[in-house]
Amino acid sequence: MSENTGGAGETRPADAANPGARAGDPLAKPAPADGRPAGTHTGTPTGTPMGIPGPPVGAYAGAVAANPWQVQQRSGPPAWSTLVRPAEPAPIRTATLVAVLASGLAAALLLADGMGPGLLVAVVPAVVAARTARRSARPWSLAWVIGCLALLVIPALRDSAWPATLAILSAVLLGALALHGSRTWPGVLLSPLGFVNSAVSGIGWLLIGLRARSGVSKDRWLPFAKATGVAVVLLVLFGALFASADAAFADLLGDLMPDVSIEDGPIRFLLFALGAILALAAARTAAAPQRWDRIKVAPGKPRSRVEWALPLIVMNVLFAGFNAVQLAVLFGGYHKVLQSTGLTYAEYARQGFWQLLWATLLTLAVIALALRWAPRSGPGDRRLVRIVLGLLCALTLVVVAAALRRMDLYVDAYGLTRLRVSVAAMELWLGLVIVLIMAAGLFGGRWLARAVAGSVGAAVLAFGLLSPDGMVAERNVARFEEDAKIDLAYFQSLSADAVPALDRLPEPQRSCALRGINDEMARAGDVPWYAMSLGEYRARQILRERPVTASYEVCSRMGAFGARVES
Repeated sequence: MSENTGGAGETRPADAANPGARAGDPLAKPAPADGRPAGTHTGTPTGTPMGIPGPPVGAYAGAVAANPWQVQQRSGPPAWSTLVRPAEPAPIRTATLVAVLASGLAAALLLADGMGPGLLVAVVPAVVAARTARRSARPWSLAWVIGCLALLVIPALRDSAWPATLAILSAVLLGALALHGSRTWPGVLLSPLGFVNSAVSGIGWLLIGLRARSGVSKDRWLPFAKATGVAVVLLVLFGALFASADAAFADLLGDLMPDVSIEDGPIRFLLFALGAILALAAARTAAAPQRWDRIKVAPGKPRSRVEWALPLIVMNVLFAGFNAVQLAVLFGGYHKVLQSTGLTYAEYARQGFWQLLWATLLTLAVIALALRWAPRSGPGDRRLVRIVLGLLCALTLVVVAAALRRMDLYVDAYGLTRLRVSVAAMELWLGLVIVLIMAAGLFGGRWLARAVAGSVGAAVLAFGLLSPDGMVAERNVARFEEDAKIDLAYFQSLSADAVPALDRLPEPQRSCALRGINDEMARAGDVPWYAMSLGEYRARQILRERPVTASYEVCSRMGAFGARVES
């Protein structure tokens, strides 16, 4: 034990470990009996799981009890939250405030009647708010913004809810990447969560900006307020005069202006708050994005060559054998396979696709785990990893092609449905991901996370532009023209996007196929332009020119209203 006596101002051995211990210092804490320096403890590690240094060991001296559990409870927020914490944003700009207000108003006026072109119109002010909050934009950010806006065109084009929903979710992902600028896998996957934090902190950011402007001289804002008021008065006055003077102009104004009533006031207020908060979150994120790329995922423990490569080589041999059989069947061996298995042509097609889809998904998981535990002690190990995994990727592409061939046979036998076109599109996208992984093995993988995210946006955009409900209707109408087989009950659940194709059917099949869509649009009544997609607009025109004529009794006898389970 160090001696604790001496003159004032003299540095003693105990003082070296506990600088706060001076003669007469009321906060001085005596050294523990086990000989450790004062202020240290053993119950809490000095680092964090993410490798961020903890507070100095003497920082708790005289302030925290010796109980290690108490120290852990007072150790502050988790290390990852400190790691990704954004910088302090600059004060909110006036242009940002105006854009946030415009976004809230657009959401309140245009989204109460449904999704359509109004969604894109309401999002544009939010993009402007984010742009005014950030002074510069990188090329990748501009690409993500363009992709985001392109995806939001899908609800304006398609009446079907499922491609529109996928497009909105993908637009959120691309918007998050545009605002955060993420490049790594943790950044790409976690960026959308940043909107939640920005929505909460953005409200405080807004209030601080409003308080800072409370003392602004009225000479700065009063002229703008006067000009706005005069413009509104003139617009209302002359608009009312022109509308009363010309019926066509009155109809045009009636179609363009939202129909606002007291009854829908609560929903419009909620939409205003939602639109303003989302625009504010986008602006707050653009001003000070969270740094998700700082989260690092430590690689797994490298395995030896034999331990790592042997299971993958066995898997490659299995894949090669399966692919050889598929190629043999592809080039004329169907009849032999059907005779040996006892399956029909349709049963053989139906049996294989789903298993091959799962095989593709599991292969991607195997590749991810193999990369985590791959040997990496030198150039030879890297060459081995590239060869083994490259061969596995190439063989998996053959599996993808076999799965798509099975789906084609399946559709020939049973017809095309929403589920079948969706899983076929997913299989194509998985094949694209495998190609990107192969390219990353050749040219480096720093760009892989962003490329996969971009492929998601591109695939969803292509899926929406191709109009899956229209594809389903086209394929089934073509099948009816070939063999007179048609499932009228399934068409009752399709959206208005299917109407142009179903309109080609002869009567009474045409009227029975369109009966469900026609009834749905009749129940919806008049829909304003900002809530009507292009697909619904075209369908309404077709049904207005050629109405449904077959009765319910006729359609019921033809099986149009029977129960159906999609598979």
